[in-house]
Amino acid sequence: MSNIILVAETGSDIPKDIAEEMGIFLVPMHVTMGDSTYDDGSFPVEQICEYYNNTNKIPKTSGSSPQDFTKVFDEIHRLYPDKQILHLAYSAVTTCSYQSALIAAENRDYVTSFDTKNVSIGQAAVVIETARYLKENPSVNIEELLKEVRNLSEGCQMCFIPSELEYLRAGGRVSNAVFIGGKILKIHPSIEIENGYLVAKKKYRGKMESIVTKLIEDFDSIKNLNKKEVYLLWSIGLSEKIRRVAEDKVKQMGFEIIRWMQTGCVITSHGGPGSFGIVGFSKEV
Repeated sequence: MSNIILVAETGSDIPKDIAEEMGIFLVPMHVTMGDSTYDDGSFPVEQICEYYNNTNKIPKTSGSSPQDFTKVFDEIHRLYPDKQILHLAYSAVTTCSYQSALIAAENRDYVTSFDTKNVSIGQAAVVIETARYLKENPSVNIEELLKEVRNLSEGCQMCFIPSELEYLRAGGRVSNAVFIGGKILKIHPSIEIENGYLVAKKKYRGKMESIVTKLIEDFDSIKNLNKKEVYLLWSIGLSEKIRRVAEDKVKQMGFEIIRWMQTGCVITSHGGPGSFGIVGFSKEV
């Protein structure tokens, strides 16, 4: 058994059953709707869409606080006093979580934090792959593991397509002009992760079914892409038909293992329902 325990935020969208199976501890991020703030993952993601439909406002999201991390760090240390804790953080440029973890780790020499520079399923992929590596290499020390994590983070490739731009417009991430143009011309920007930032890149035009196929084809062109495994990201509202089209396409592209993972409350608050994305690793990893 490894001497290292992994920690990540709930914004990684790692399902609770997978976290429990792999021994990953999750620290809550937060979602505010009106005057009430909730722990991410403590309520159904459908409430995000219901709130927007009723108010025409998107929920506000916030990172984990130092108190959130302190609670989890102390619980782990109580259960496993001789183990090290490695926090694999949600992209530090997008939230305060990483800084909160550093504050909570003061005077706790058994805690190390690392910025994965990834969000949502991208972060999940890094954390899950790290957990697998730990299982296969239980005697690895923290310095050796950090080297592996750095390679995973740098090799992680993620992009996703929002079905609609309404949530991005409501959150001030796209202008009204871009929103109207997208609505009329059926234009969907792909969002990619670059050095921790969510960046709008290539624009796709048409229906989601054809866009998803094209996105997968473009993803497949990434240099030295490892096709052993791929993560497919979906948010509530993405049709079963589109999911079947996506799965058939990635199989056609030669990916061996396909893992569907649903976005949680934090990323859905920004990207809205019906989104699709894909996450994988380059072979250098």
